[in-house]
Amino acid sequence: MKKCVITVVGKDTVGIIAKVCTYLAEANINILDISQTIVDGYFNMMAVVDVTQAVKEFAEYAEDLEKLGLAIGVTIHCQRAEIFEKMHRI
Repeated sequence: MKKCVITVVGKDTVGIIAKVCTYLAEANINILDISQTIVDGYFNMMAVVDVTQAVKEFAEYAEDLEKLGLAIGVTIHCQRAEIFEKMHRI
């Protein structure tokens, strides 16, 4: 299984989760775990996804998600789980 970590941060608006999840479903990316919170009007979401069956290469869907974020007014960052884990190891 190939996993990625997706983070979404920005001012809360209607439909952020729906738009991100719609993109993931259309790209055949499975959500394994997802968490979201809103603090003082700011939206924060983290999702661990399985990209084993993804229809595109990593760089393509990472760029697509970044562009989607710009379109909906949030920052979306996607990185491979192994890199995320190494960066956040204490």
